[in-house]
Amino acid sequence: MKKKLLPVLAFMALTACNNDDNVNNQDINYSKLPQEFSFTTLATVNGVDVINGGFGSGATAHPTRKGEFYVITDRGPNTAYSNGIKFLVPNFTPTIMHFKINADGNIEVIKYIKLKNPSGQPITGLPNPVGMGSTGEIAYGIDGTVLPTDNYGLDSESIVAAADGTFWVSDEYGPHIVHYSAEGVELERISPIGVNTGPRKLPAVLAKRRPNRGMEGMCMTPDGKMLVGTMQSTMYVPTKVLATNTTLTRIVTFDLATGQTKQYLYKQDGGASDSVCDITAISNSEFLVIERDGNFGSQGGTKKVYRINLSGASDVTGTDLTAVDGLKINNKTLEQSTWDEINAAGLKPVSKTLAVDLVKKIGYEHDKFEGIVYLGGNKLAIFNDDDFGVVDNGNGNPKAKILPKTGKVDKGTMYVVDIQ
Repeated sequence: MKKKLLPVLAFMALTACNNDDNVNNQDINYSKLPQEFSFTTLATVNGVDVINGGFGSGATAHPTRKGEFYVITDRGPNTAYSNGIKFLVPNFTPTIMHFKINADGNIEVIKYIKLKNPSGQPITGLPNPVGMGSTGEIAYGIDGTVLPTDNYGLDSESIVAAADGTFWVSDEYGPHIVHYSAEGVELERISPIGVNTGPRKLPAVLAKRRPNRGMEGMCMTPDGKMLVGTMQSTMYVPTKVLATNTTLTRIVTFDLATGQTKQYLYKQDGGASDSVCDITAISNSEFLVIERDGNFGSQGGTKKVYRINLSGASDVTGTDLTAVDGLKINNKTLEQSTWDEINAAGLKPVSKTLAVDLVKKIGYEHDKFEGIVYLGGNKLAIFNDDDFGVVDNGNGNPKAKILPKTGKVDKGTMYVVDIQ
């Protein structure tokens, strides 16, 4: 595909995980989508093929070249086991895939970028130790033996491609926001106060994310100044038992120049089992976010995208960033409070309107709808997390992840849809 020099305004708009409405997408051939990524076998475990997939946990546009994208894996293929997680390929390294849509409309992989620690050594997806972002999860090998932790391990879930060629990645452990070089080497790790990583910090309350439900989505505002992250589900503030408002989750912003943070409340349609996943920017205050459940779309699953606006929403950070329970009203945490109590305290959540229901719109069949990129012109690119083609068989071992609609193994797929 012949590359064109973008005008300055379009360049600025593409410094985030989106393109601006003014960008003309007609010269990109999306007619062959939906289209699966190309996969080989990563490993065979107990006779089950694990594909080298996982791409789709998060997605972002190339900051300057239209039709090019980055998608990222999570921590690697795994199943639930005992009081922790069984890692099917313990040395798996979370990886970024750079690809483009060719002139003929086909997907072409340009490069794979493995994430590395500050010394340039590949990291794993194994949990962090206590004090470094631990969720309390125990990592097991396929034979049930306990695996070591990794100081730089990441359960990566979202990605931003910055204009300088570097990447920002958020995860489910710390939760961390990690800055990586163009080659995938860690430059900075930003974590909640109390987590022993770097000097720039997120509010301490964010460390009370649910295990495996951390900072699931993140994007950058079109002006390149702010990261905006979504917590996947209701946090355990002050505790799992007492966090009774299961439709409340949080959005956090991080000013890249000053390190200042703000937090906003988001009201989910569903309850504790539902997820607020990826986020992509339309403007500096308006965004698109995913709400989904864990069911397959063809079996009644919820797969929706909402337009939200931070303008007019209340910053609920409070004055003490070290407070492990965050801002309180009537001596109760926000997660303990009902929406009536929150409204009575004068706190407003972000506004939201439905942009698209993917099940109704295109008969979306996947369960994990986790990556979105706004393309401008009310077009949205969407990506699924295929879980490396495996799921838990109920006994801590893998079985093939089969789409009930087609009977085929789930694989990462890119779609483009029109939104309201």
